[in-house]
Amino acid sequence: MKLLLKNCDILAADGGGYRWLKNAYLGIDGSVIDYIGESRPAAPYDREKDMSGRLLAPGLINCHGHTAMTLLRGVGSDLPLQGWLFEKMMPIEDKFTARDIQVGNALALLEMISTGTTSYSDMYFHADTAVENAVAAGIKANLCRPNQCFNPEETYAQNTRAQESIQLFKACNGMADGRILIDFAIHAEYTNFPHIVEAYSADCKALGGRMHIHLSETKKEHDECVAKYGKTPARWFNDLGTFDSPTFAAHCVWVTEEDMVLMREKGVSPVHNPTSNMKLGSGFAPIPRMLELGLNVALGTDGAASNNNLNMMEEMHLAAVLHNGFTHDPTLMKPAQVLNMATRNGARLQGRGDTGSLEVGKKADIIAIDLTRPHLFPNVDPLALMTYSAQGSDVVMTMVDGRILYENGEFLTLDADRILHAAKTCVDRLYR
Repeated sequence: MKLLLKNCDILAADGGGYRWLKNAYLGIDGSVIDYIGESRPAAPYDREKDMSGRLLAPGLINCHGHTAMTLLRGVGSDLPLQGWLFEKMMPIEDKFTARDIQVGNALALLEMISTGTTSYSDMYFHADTAVENAVAAGIKANLCRPNQCFNPEETYAQNTRAQESIQLFKACNGMADGRILIDFAIHAEYTNFPHIVEAYSADCKALGGRMHIHLSETKKEHDECVAKYGKTPARWFNDLGTFDSPTFAAHCVWVTEEDMVLMREKGVSPVHNPTSNMKLGSGFAPIPRMLELGLNVALGTDGAASNNNLNMMEEMHLAAVLHNGFTHDPTLMKPAQVLNMATRNGARLQGRGDTGSLEVGKKADIIAIDLTRPHLFPNVDPLALMTYSAQGSDVVMTMVDGRILYENGEFLTLDADRILHAAKTCVDRLYR
């Protein structure tokens, strides 16, 4: 079916930047954008949809999270990362069943889709349940089962997490017309041993996979790795072959100048998680320097237990303002640069060359912002509006591959009432 969105403002691609079209038209043929312009297209469309008072923007791409941790929202607040993880998170996660994880992921999908996320990257156990949810919901997802090892005597053949990860990749990568991609994942240096990481990284490279890791999130993690191995976590991963595959690294708060140069040479994409890093007191990632060096920096929310929401609009706002404030330079983070981090850069990181911007030939992964909200008037600069003013709640339509998943408060592919009831049941059992 061919759909024409009319009478809308559009943040269309213009090279690596954006052009603002007013009272414009966007045509969709099946799953692909086939027209963008301020004049009405000559070709006929099967259906027309009036989008007056709406700003169309590329769908947001959340490049790091742990979606099932929505069930842990609010737990362990005001603790540093190590205490938060080992004293609060893991004891409750040990009680999680596959059903809990599926419900927690479904709850996250409600939150992400309603706030403009059209594709996300997730690192969690029982990732097969997230595959099932994503297929049904219509969202795009890069999913992985993280590899960990806590016994130095364990051989790679005995590491069931690695085998589960590889099985998931072989069974599900490319499902749902490519909406579902399966990544490899190493949780972190401090939850693994070199022989496991080296063998798993080799398998990732051999199978043509992408790698998702946590990297230098805290000073403690970074310094202890240097003390233990005589090298930074980035150098440790590189020397074990991890960076020989396309890799994206969450946090990168304490990476050194040498680490960043290495990441650029190896094509590693950092994922900035400003809310999580500040909430856990981890610090401020050197994002301006990474951008200056030409690294492909993307954005992520992290999990709902360390954020405590999955609102990418909030991450854009914080990514824009906190570095300006920290460096005393209000010109440092440009709105277009921040929107790229939340869209184009994320698409590149995920291996999705057909999305991330509104242009002819790209997939119709589109969100609509309600410009009639008081805090969005006047709209004299839509890039500034998206970065500094817009809220996740201003999203009134989320579309993936030309299919509307959410519109005006209604979920069209998910049963919100059923998911919320199931989540309450899980929480009542977990915290009883």
